[in-house]
Amino acid sequence: MQNRLADVVHRLRAPRVFVIGDLILDRYVWGEVSRISPEAPVQILDAAREEFRPGGAANVAHNAAALGASALCGGVVGRDKEGDQFLRLLARLDVSTRGVIRDPSRPTAIKTRLIAHNQQMLRIDHERRHALDASKERALMASIDRAATRCDVALVSDYNKGAMTGRISRRVISTFNRRGKPVLVGLKSRDVGKYGRATGASLNRTELALVSGKDELETGARALVARLGLKFLVVTLGEKGMHVYGPNGCEVRLSAVARQVYDVTGAGDTVLAAFAIGYASGLGLEDCALLANAAAGIVVGKVGTAVATRQELLDRAAEETTGAHRKILSDRGLAQALESERRRGRKIVFTNGCFDLLHVGHLGLLEYARSKGNVLVVGVNSDRSVRRLKGPLRPILPERERMRLLAALECVDYVTRFDEDTPERLIRRVRPDVLVKGEDYAGKNVVGRKVVTSYGGRVELAPLVKGVSTTDIVSRIRRDR
Repeated sequence: MQNRLADVVHRLRAPRVFVIGDLILDRYVWGEVSRISPEAPVQILDAAREEFRPGGAANVAHNAAALGASALCGGVVGRDKEGDQFLRLLARLDVSTRGVIRDPSRPTAIKTRLIAHNQQMLRIDHERRHALDASKERALMASIDRAATRCDVALVSDYNKGAMTGRISRRVISTFNRRGKPVLVGLKSRDVGKYGRATGASLNRTELALVSGKDELETGARALVARLGLKFLVVTLGEKGMHVYGPNGCEVRLSAVARQVYDVTGAGDTVLAAFAIGYASGLGLEDCALLANAAAGIVVGKVGTAVATRQELLDRAAEETTGAHRKILSDRGLAQALESERRRGRKIVFTNGCFDLLHVGHLGLLEYARSKGNVLVVGVNSDRSVRRLKGPLRPILPERERMRLLAALECVDYVTRFDEDTPERLIRRVRPDVLVKGEDYAGKNVVGRKVVTSYGGRVELAPLVKGVSTTDIVSRIRRDR
């Protein structure tokens, strides 16, 4: 059996990804601190080793390659020994540098980080931020035109270092748009207007406030989506997870993956790369967000700019198949599990609902349903489905939290989600022996009744706990406030 993350990873393709932006060589100096300098009140780092890693747009390309994409990198590095070292490094990491041009007027950007005991002590930047001259712009535009003929998606990683001029930014978007290929942008530049008509973008909450001029998250996200004409905007919220906004508001809410956080350096690069690979693989926004959120949870557990691989994501998924997590299944995983249950002669019971703010009424329904058979499957409305049914202020808890709470109950055997307004499609797939709804459906049309009775199953109505509902609880809270 597989949980949803494993299912998403297995559905990833190997898209051809063009990453363009500010290219940085990250240098790490590792050592120990045991003394204070007699010359000044500063710590002394006893350097033991140094390491070079790709940074900026190159880190996005490295993340894409680590997740199985064919990555092509575009941008500018100096005609210096650091530029040579940068190109050799990407070659070792299976990232093509055919889109990189050399500029003798600007040194290769280097960020040097001094690290002791897995903690950054100091960062030293060597860079020039002036915009590209006309000849280098033309050379980079030629790289963009060539990339658009062979790549499936473009990623822009703008660190505000001068490579992504307005002309370059608009050229990427227009060239890929003409070919019907998506463009995703990591928004670190304050000059966001040059990214109008991009497919999607990502940034953190602080960056959103800066570029939108709005302190309130929803207002700022809506304003930016409308201003740039985006299909979606990914906003990372640190320990609070991730939201994905579309033209009509928030479409996906995910809680952060609980991890020991060592370093958030480059986590935004990972989110951009993972989301783009999911999107180019044909996944929906929720699955793209799940993938990006899990990948970011892996890299923040490492020191410095880092990547997450498909195998690490599958290992993470395997960790979640213990305890309550093993009960939460995709359509395919659920079909496999129920096939096994039926071979053992077990009777399948199904019920469904939003289950927003789990309460005693829900427990009564679930315990009653479980008593009618051997295996209880619970279908949960997705966040988008709940919003369509209950309005823009619901759900209160995102679907992952609602599903985990249900999976933790002893009476529940499997939990799965559905995105439609009704569970009829899911009921056809589950083919339960017993369909259970609350007795408030007495005399009403129960969705799925005809399906279940057509093959000899039956419908049962569970007694209700009077005066208890999520709507009542929310109303009481609002009234008390």
